[in-house]
Amino acid sequence: MLRINRENLRNSHEGPWLLLDLVMLGLLFLNLLFLLFDGLYGTAFVHDTLNSWSPAFVSFYEPIHRNFILVDLIFITLFLSEFFLRWAVAIKRKEHLRWYFFPFLRWYDLVGCIPLGGTRIFRFLRIFSILYRLHKHQIIDLNQTALYRFIAFYYDVFVEELSDRIVVKVLSDAQQDIAAGSPLIEDITQNVLAPRRPVISNWVSGIVNHFGQSIGDSKHGDVIRRHVKNSVGKAVRDNAQVNTLSFVPVLGKTIENTLEQAVTDIVTASIINLLADLKPNDIEEFLAHGLTDFTPSEENLEDEFLKVVNECLEAIKGHVSQQRWKSHLLEKQQQKQAANMAEDRDNRDA
Repeated sequence: MLRINRENLRNSHEGPWLLLDLVMLGLLFLNLLFLLFDGLYGTAFVHDTLNSWSPAFVSFYEPIHRNFILVDLIFITLFLSEFFLRWAVAIKRKEHLRWYFFPFLRWYDLVGCIPLGGTRIFRFLRIFSILYRLHKHQIIDLNQTALYRFIAFYYDVFVEELSDRIVVKVLSDAQQDIAAGSPLIEDITQNVLAPRRPVISNWVSGIVNHFGQSIGDSKHGDVIRRHVKNSVGKAVRDNAQVNTLSFVPVLGKTIENTLEQAVTDIVTASIINLLADLKPNDIEEFLAHGLTDFTPSEENLEDEFLKVVNECLEAIKGHVSQQRWKSHLLEKQQQKQAANMAEDRDNRDA
């Protein structure tokens, strides 16, 4: 049920415009009925029927029918007067960024005023324009009407079905290109990554430098340093030449421990210096020359990557193909059935 919010009507100060809208709506219906009747009157069947029923009416209306364009000009004059009045008010209120935007936004009003059979149908759009203005000022709420919910639901169904078909078609074409041997990896490398190599190099260099600084930090790098110490210490202890130092009388074990600590410190410092001193130019040179040769394992990796892309596209197609509007209908039916069952149960209990 469409209701008028009187409080919002008073607060919006749109009362005079609402009255004008109602007057124009009445004139519009009258004009459309007049157009419909005159069109039917022009047929031989209606003309002969009216002539047999009321010759006086035919004699009265015949001059109007022959000069119908002049009668229609009266309605056109009223419609144009209302149009220019609203245009002037829109300019005064600065409703649009430019003063000449109004006729472009209300083009259907101007086209509907053209006295031709095909353009007169655009006058019907005035009804939607009036309803939209009332809805915009929250004087009426179209969202609560059954007609709006009906149209909105089937509009969503149409858009979902159309968009799903388009998306699935696009993804299927992409899968066919990949299956046909589309050089995806090469295109990504040459056209996407290569132009951004300096940015990528700076980014990688910043991460590596920050990682090196973190390792050198007394607090945050303790875990890495301890791991390096354990790994290097184990390697030193497992070394056969170092183990011979333990046979040196008295000082052998001390020399072994000192050597282990020294090697650990040297390796840790080398890693920190390597990461902290790595420059973007070094990264870019590595990207330019170190990744040019493909090995069989890398080619297998490319095949696996293409398979992953294809499977991802297939998963997306499956998700897109789900008809959510059917799920919505089923959910509403289940809710309705549950409500009916609850009502029947209450009636039996009563």
